[in-house]
Amino acid sequence: MSAPPAPIIETRELRKVYKDRAVVDGLNLRVLPGEVFGFLGPNGAGKSTTVKMLLGLVLPTGGEVRVLGGSPADPAVRARLGFLPEQFRFQTWMTAEEFLNFHGRLAGMKADELRARIPQVLKTVGLGGRGGESLGGYSKGMLQRCGLAGAILARPELVFLDEPTSALDPIGRVEVREIIEGLRANGVAVFLNSHLLSEVEQVCDRVAFVKEGRVLQQGSMQELMGGVIPVGIRVDAIKPGLLEALARLGEVRHTDTQTPGRAEIELWLQNADAVPAVADAIHASGARLHALTPRRPDLETMFLELIEDRPAPASAAAPEAVRA
Repeated sequence: MSAPPAPIIETRELRKVYKDRAVVDGLNLRVLPGEVFGFLGPNGAGKSTTVKMLLGLVLPTGGEVRVLGGSPADPAVRARLGFLPEQFRFQTWMTAEEFLNFHGRLAGMKADELRARIPQVLKTVGLGGRGGESLGGYSKGMLQRCGLAGAILARPELVFLDEPTSALDPIGRVEVREIIEGLRANGVAVFLNSHLLSEVEQVCDRVAFVKEGRVLQQGSMQELMGGVIPVGIRVDAIKPGLLEALARLGEVRHTDTQTPGRAEIELWLQNADAVPAVADAIHASGARLHALTPRRPDLETMFLELIEDRPAPASAAAPEAVRA
């Protein structure tokens, strides 16, 4: 039996203190080679500071951090990283080709390699044929695409993308997802920070939820979103004994009886096989069943459950028909 791959990012009790405030406080992460890892949390959770420490741009106050098997402060490690910051500031007096050539030379790429590689990455990010134009004439979305080209230019082993689609239209977001999937197919790991949780759900292999500088939960999408089956129930009225009967089958999360002649119940089951028993319990109570709708777990709702400290299982839901 082969040993599991060594993590490409590993932190242990990582801390960063500014004055008397711990921005990152005991952070533990493991990112595996070739995976797309989503890093999620509210504003002020310590995400940007964590990324800066992983890139070697900020020194930790305490704990351990290893990237690509070494220290992110090591220039040899940094040379194998790509980075697209959220707040990008580029040399707008340059053309895109000049910009990429400049940063490619900083990464140690040779002139012959750059001549072949720059047109490739411009085409990849949707800027094919636009490399001779000045960055000063680019839209914000085009600048973001150019920054993404710079992040993948030197064929890094690990790419950090901080809100990579914030300035893009829906077509551009789809294209970035395809780029991320292409990186993964080529064995490149991607560390993704995005507030668009529907996109994270589509491309990430594993995610971590972070709040106040600590990881609340991390794991694969299947691990985090499996298990609990949320079910929406609509009946004419909540008859005596109905809620007690449903509580024996799962967890009654919410009831709404505001509308005359209709009551809504949200029930969380541990097993989809219990759905027929729910219908039986409703009929046995004398209630008239109008709708019984199992729902697919949704990352956005689970995020809110965790971040807002609601007492909930490790999965949450949104109707399948309502998708971002």
